[in-house]
Amino acid sequence: MNRLKVEKALKHFLIEDIGDRDVSSVLFKETDLGEAIVRFKEDGVIAGLHCFKWGYGLLDEGVKVELLKSDGDYVKSGEAVVRLSGPVASLLSGERVLLNLMQRMSAIATLTAKCVETLGSSHTRIVDTRKTTPGLRMFEKYAVRTGGGFNHRIGLYDAVMLKDNHIAAAGSITQAVEKVRASLGHMVMIEVEVETEHQLQEAIAAQPHVIMFDNQTPETMTHWAKLVPSSIRTEASGGIDLRKLAAYRDTGVDVISIGALTHSVSNIDISMNLSVSSKEAVFV
Repeated sequence: MNRLKVEKALKHFLIEDIGDRDVSSVLFKETDLGEAIVRFKEDGVIAGLHCFKWGYGLLDEGVKVELLKSDGDYVKSGEAVVRLSGPVASLLSGERVLLNLMQRMSAIATLTAKCVETLGSSHTRIVDTRKTTPGLRMFEKYAVRTGGGFNHRIGLYDAVMLKDNHIAAAGSITQAVEKVRASLGHMVMIEVEVETEHQLQEAIAAQPHVIMFDNQTPETMTHWAKLVPSSIRTEASGGIDLRKLAAYRDTGVDVISIGALTHSVSNIDISMNLSVSSKEAVFV
C-alpha cells in the first residue's frame, strides 16, 4: 500500500472517532505510561500491521510500535502480533480504530487464503471485485493480495467492463466494444460479460481482452473456455464462494472473481491487553 494514501485515510478514521478529544483520557496524565500487547483470539492470516504502526505514528510519536509478525503470516489463536508502549491516553485513543481495521483486513486475507488453497490451481487465479466497503477499498484489496489472491480492476477508471446494462444501452456486444475501443487508448483493457453461447460467439468476434462467464455452471464454463482463443483471457463470476469453489477447479478459466472475499467476511477477533503499573485490563 502507498504510505501517503494510507496515512491520509488513517487520519480521517482517527478524526472520525476521536473528534476534538478523547474525553475518557481525562483519567490519565501525560506522564502515565503503559504497555500493550495485541493478540489474535482465533486462527487466521494477518493483514494490516503497518496500519497499526503508521496510525499510532500519526496519533502520537511517543508511542513505540514493535511488529512481532509480518503481513501474510498465519497466526494461531493466542499469538501476539504487536507490542506497544507509550502514553496510556494515546494507546487507548488509537486502539479501537486500528483494531477494527486489522480485524477486517485479516478476515479478508484469511478467507482469500482459504479460497486459494481450496481451488488448488497453478493456472487459475482468485481475484476480488468492486464489492468493497466504501472508503476501505485500498485496504481490502491489499488484504486480498496478502492472502494470496489478485486484484481485479481497482475502480471504474482503470479498465472497461461491459456488463448486461452497458450492452443493452449500446445495442449489442459488437457495438459496445467498437464504441469504447474507438474512444479509449490502446492501454485500456476491455472486458465483456456474457450469459449465453450466442453472446460468447459475438464477444469472441469482437476480440476484447477478457470475456467473463456470468452465472454459469462449471460444466458450461468448461465448454465455453475451450471455445475462447488463447489471446483472450477468461473469467468465471457470479455466486461463487468458498463452498462451491472446488467445482470450478478444472474449468480452465484464467481467473475466478469472488465478491464474497470483501462483502461477506466476519471480522477476525483480535484484542489489545494494556498493562499499567502492574495492573492489567482488557479493552475490546
